[in-house]
Amino acid sequence: MTVKRMDNVGIVVEDIDAAIAFFTELGLILEGRAPIEGDWADGVTGLHGMRVEIAMMRTPDGHSRLELSRFLAPPVVADHRNAPVNALGYLRVMFTVEDIDDTLVRLVKRGAKLVGEVVQYENMYRLCYIRGPEGILIGLAEQLVQKTS
Repeated sequence: MTVKRMDNVGIVVEDIDAAIAFFTELGLILEGRAPIEGDWADGVTGLHGMRVEIAMMRTPDGHSRLELSRFLAPPVVADHRNAPVNALGYLRVMFTVEDIDDTLVRLVKRGAKLVGEVVQYENMYRLCYIRGPEGILIGLAEQLVQKTS
């Protein structure tokens, strides 16, 4: 059997409200927020006494989701928010946007910082990395030409 789909990417944050506002500005849609706790949550995560608040954000096309989590218990044990691009493990999430320049203007107002510069890859894409809320590394891509089948 093969994978049917990728359900979501999870990111742990301290300020879930700021993260929701940032990703809403990017164009994601808040599907819902909920507290998560109990034996089933402890069992799936391996964290005894886990209490977390989650917010599920959906891309406009409905195909991808981002799960934002704010842990209330147990305390967060590691911080990878400012890891460089070549760090091992989870690194970034990338979004295709309609207009990279407009997107950057809007996200900078929400605290985003450009990591390097906006670059062009051949005649296909304009790309950049930004640091979003709490230093989360986010890639932005603007497709310049439509793919032909």
